[in-house]
Amino acid sequence: MYLTKEVKEEIFAKHGEKTNTGKSEAQIALFTFRISHLTEHLKKNRHDYNTERSLVLLVGKRRSLLDYLKKKEINRYREIIKVLGIRK
Repeated sequence: MYLTKEVKEEIFAKHGEKTNTGKSEAQIALFTFRISHLTEHLKKNRHDYNTERSLVLLVGKRRSLLDYLKKKEINRYREIIKVLGIRK
């Protein structure tokens, strides 16, 4: 399994607080990790339409969180964009 408990803890510790896993930055970082994994999977399996749909939904969730963060606190938005290397 690609997303183990240790990987999640590392992501949450790096981009949020260890106990606050609902923080927007932590959720965006987790979604970004999952998106990169699904993208690599789709490069090998081009006709996996269920995974493609999951990827599109996940990108939409991340976009919604980024829009929320941009509206509420622009400095946190800019920081997470820079750290994760996400296009605007």
